[in-house]
Amino acid sequence: MSQIHVKSPQHCAKKNLSIDKRYKKLFYAFFTFLFSILSIIFIIYFLLHPSKPEFSLKEADIYQLNLFTNPQLVNSSIQLTLLSKNPNQKVGIYYDELLVHASYKGQQITVSTSLPPFYQGHEGSNLLTASLTGNGVPVASSFRYEVIRDTTVGKMVMNLKVNGRLRWKLGTWVSRKYRFNVNCAAIMPFGPSIPSGPLSSKQGTQCSTAV
Repeated sequence: MSQIHVKSPQHCAKKNLSIDKRYKKLFYAFFTFLFSILSIIFIIYFLLHPSKPEFSLKEADIYQLNLFTNPQLVNSSIQLTLLSKNPNQKVGIYYDELLVHASYKGQQITVSTSLPPFYQGHEGSNLLTASLTGNGVPVASSFRYEVIRDTTVGKMVMNLKVNGRLRWKLGTWVSRKYRFNVNCAAIMPFGPSIPSGPLSSKQGTQCSTAV
């Protein structure tokens, strides 16, 4: 004769209660792990949030700036020196990519020149030099008018720009790559005629930096 096992409602309730407790433990463990990760991110971002690097233009020299017509092309030769500073006391910076070019009136007049990558320690500083050239760079039809107008004013504003990628380093932790952009304005005496060079700017302009 086969036996029939009948579970009481109380027995089923105990089994369901055991399953619920197991799920609750898993949920609490997952929540604790997630909270720990978010806490670490919160501490790094809000308490040790790195300040963006600081750049200043120490010197810029234009050795050539020749304009040709039909079509309008520019030949240029520019030498510049930048000072890069890391203002952070506990965070280092890896500069993985740096591309430098010069622009005038919003138009790029040199090709982009690559600078070698480097690491900058806590509150460190580095001098960066670059030789920028442009041979037969096409420009808009308004370019010649802008140049002539600046000769009458007696000064020109050249923008020297750095585009690149960096990573923050805190202890053994290294962040993902972030894009950064630097814009330096070099004001130079210019006129009354259009010179082929050299023009110099040595006023030590502070540059704007966006990360």
